[in-house]
Amino acid sequence: MKIIVAGCGKIGTAILADLVAEGHDVTALDESPELISEITNIHDVMAICGNCADCYTLEEAGIADTDMFVAATDSDELNMLSCFLAKRMGAGHTIARIRNPEYNDSSLVFMRKHLELAMALNPEQLTAGELFNVLKLPAAVRRESFSRRRFEVVEFRLDHGTKLHGLTVQKMREKYNASFLICTVRRGDKVFIPHGGFVLESGDKIGVIAAPTEILKFLRLLGEMKKQAKSIIILGGSRTAYYLAKMCTEVGMSVKIIEKSPERCIELSTLLPKAVIIQGDGATQEILIEEGLRDVDAFVCLTGQDEENILVSMFATTQKVPKVMTKVNRDELISLASKIGLDCIVSPKELSSGIVVRYARAIQNSMGSNVETLYKIMDGMAEALEFKVGEDFPMIDVPLKDIRFKPGILIAGILRDRKTIIPTGDDRMLIGDRVVVIAAEQRLKDLSDIIK
Repeated sequence: MKIIVAGCGKIGTAILADLVAEGHDVTALDESPELISEITNIHDVMAICGNCADCYTLEEAGIADTDMFVAATDSDELNMLSCFLAKRMGAGHTIARIRNPEYNDSSLVFMRKHLELAMALNPEQLTAGELFNVLKLPAAVRRESFSRRRFEVVEFRLDHGTKLHGLTVQKMREKYNASFLICTVRRGDKVFIPHGGFVLESGDKIGVIAAPTEILKFLRLLGEMKKQAKSIIILGGSRTAYYLAKMCTEVGMSVKIIEKSPERCIELSTLLPKAVIIQGDGATQEILIEEGLRDVDAFVCLTGQDEENILVSMFATTQKVPKVMTKVNRDELISLASKIGLDCIVSPKELSSGIVVRYARAIQNSMGSNVETLYKIMDGMAEALEFKVGEDFPMIDVPLKDIRFKPGILIAGILRDRKTIIPTGDDRMLIGDRVVVIAAEQRLKDLSDIIK
């Protein structure tokens, strides 16, 4: 597909890079000559320096025959205006980055309708939603839903002393009477699609797929079930902190936000009457201890500095906080944070990019592909995809054990007439089934791509 990405900051560049990796014909558009030069040096794209709300610039970029236009500048208003113009000038689908809570809380539906936006992208709200999902299941470091929430893929770390250390995947399934499947294992910098003889070790990050009730059953049997977080400290009064605190207080969680800026504290006090707002430097250990760090169920670090988030999160882990969650944007620091033991790391740019790539594949779906859902898992090193089995699939009603799959492919779940199936070699894919496929080092666009 032909795609234009306007605004090449952190979010825009991440979206652009992933779309290029998907094989799309991407044009970058930004007002900064330095950013444009940097983009063209790194990525195989056409780049134009100019204002994305200027008709002549859009025309030069080829807007008339563009399948998708993504506006990801730092200005909500500029993004909305450029999408409006792009749509009027012939763009197929338009996506605008809209971050302001006032737009998202009250008038977003109205604006989407009248601007004809395919999607409004809010990185801060996406990040808050990701954090909130994990707070509801603190044993996890990430969870994603498939097949209308009938399957979940949950990632969690095997701590030292885990009951699973030294067990093969097959023996573990025999030992724990729950319908689940270990679909991915990350060990160091490698991701494995484990076979039955794969031996698990302490420190592994594993991905488990099952129905939600079976996930809970498995965690209880394993002794890894942790109580849902009830009390939370959030460091930093950002937009993400606002969205997360709002989600948490609406379900009765106790939330305390520590923020440096007196003016922002006043704003948050008005916006979040159910939360406690503390003005102070949360990077100071004494303030964190004084505000009850050792007594809370979860600590969420959301300052604007990756390095500060990592260091303060490390301190929180030394204070035995049950759940520590950290926002990190820079790729090299995400890897570092994981290596030093910070398990629950969220990246707004990765979440935003994942949403756009998923939507791009959905557009291709209408052009002949059949990807229903797509998530990047294991820190982006693998993908979990959902397909609907069509009449043209060549392996209908063939036992899975008789299909020659490409390397790094696993059929992890089948939904058939509302029945969830964790497949064995004797199971088959039938017309109309929804199938969850795990792919490592593969980019799948069609279910037939899994076959050698």
